Amino acid sequence: MTGLIPLAGGRGPAGLLASAAMASAYTHAALGAVFAGYVIERLSGRVTYLTIIVGLCIVGAAILAARRRELSALRLAPTTLIVFLLWLLASVSWSQDAAGTIAAWLGMTGLAFIAVVIGHVRDTLQTARALGDVMRVLLTVSLAVEIVSGILLDMPLHFIGVEGNIAQLGPIEGIFGTRNSLGFVAVLALITFLVEYRTLSVRPGVSLYSAVLAGSLAALSDSPTVLVLAVAVATATGALAVVRHTPAARRLSVQWAFGAALALGLVVAYLGRHTIIAWIGAARDFSTRSDLWAQIVVFVRARPIQGWGWTGAWTDDFPFGTINYILREGHLSALNAYFDVLLQVGWVGLVLFAVFAGLAFVRSWVVAGERRSIVYAWTPLILVALLVDSVFESFTLSGYGWLMLALCALRAGQSRSWRERIDEASAGTDLPPAVDLPDGSRGGAG
Repeated sequence: MTGLIPLAGGRGPAGLLASAAMASAYTHAALGAVFAGYVIERLSGRVTYLTIIVGLCIVGAAILAARRRELSALRLAPTTLIVFLLWLLASVSWSQDAAGTIAAWLGMTGLAFIAVVIGHVRDTLQTARALGDVMRVLLTVSLAVEIVSGILLDMPLHFIGVEGNIAQLGPIEGIFGTRNSLGFVAVLALITFLVEYRTLSVRPGVSLYSAVLAGSLAALSDSPTVLVLAVAVATATGALAVVRHTPAARRLSVQWAFGAALALGLVVAYLGRHTIIAWIGAARDFSTRSDLWAQIVVFVRARPIQGWGWTGAWTDDFPFGTINYILREGHLSALNAYFDVLLQVGWVGLVLFAVFAGLAFVRSWVVAGERRSIVYAWTPLILVALLVDSVFESFTLSGYGWLMLALCALRAGQSRSWRERIDEASAGTDLPPAVDLPDGSRGGAG
């Protein structure tokens, strides 16, 4: 076991970098910086935010170097993540803005690297706890800012994107820029707070405050996507509970039954989409999206295989500027992660993205159904929120959305991957599988 335990007790810089305290501090700092990215940019500028991300990448590389004896090159990052990022980089050869493509690719790769670092220095419960701590602070700050803006000052704070509508019970934006962003973050927080409560990770009073805070902000955001996300996550939670309580001999049949029910539900939802949209009061938002998606399809037909080149957030260059000009709008994304991938890197990119996200979800779902601890439910439920929200927004392709997607994919791959079988075979078949150590590292028998 000597080569698998980090040098937490060592002296000097290497010992500090490999310590559990450094891993905890790094995880909190990284999650806090990325989730607060919007307000950091509005207050200090984009250069400040990018400097923070670069600094986190440098420190993360140093941490991995200090822990190199406990790492396996085969298990460092999911293959599907690497292949998807390589395809994005390849699009520089046909992009309308090569420099913009490289810059966007570096941004996504940097966040993915931070996710890799977190995934290797923290286990699932420690990651969820760190995210819970960060969410409590950021959501509390959001509520405080809204109260100051909408009640105490009774004026908008445009420099951080707050309209000050809390006295009218919303919509509010908090420190996340838009009501949809706040609603999405609040749902991620609710999932995390639920896991904290079930694992007794925090005091009951803290759990109650956290849940009320996140639920209140989700409601005050008045985001039409929040209700859809809440229903999707609640349904997934119920289905996962059934799977977890099903005897192992019948579990596979139940999984297939739920898979068929999901496929049927998607068909019914599509056929009844107009009724559902009217019910949740999102007719205007959907009309905007429908017009945008129809126009995107026109440009996809011109380059269906490779797309127009990766840029992440939309720029004024062709075809994004042209689409906005035709629609007389100023969209910064396709308002749908799947359409964004299709437009920018074509059907090849969309297939790679679907395999990357879908495989992560399937792996994490199977693990959550087999493992006894409720903490394993955190990863698939977060992925449900990410993938469902991707139908209405492109959050999963940048910032905290992409960080969480990469982190969940890494976490799922660590628990169920062909790499694990190769590692076990090379180490000897008599060794038990790797386990999460208290300081967040992975260890086995020695």
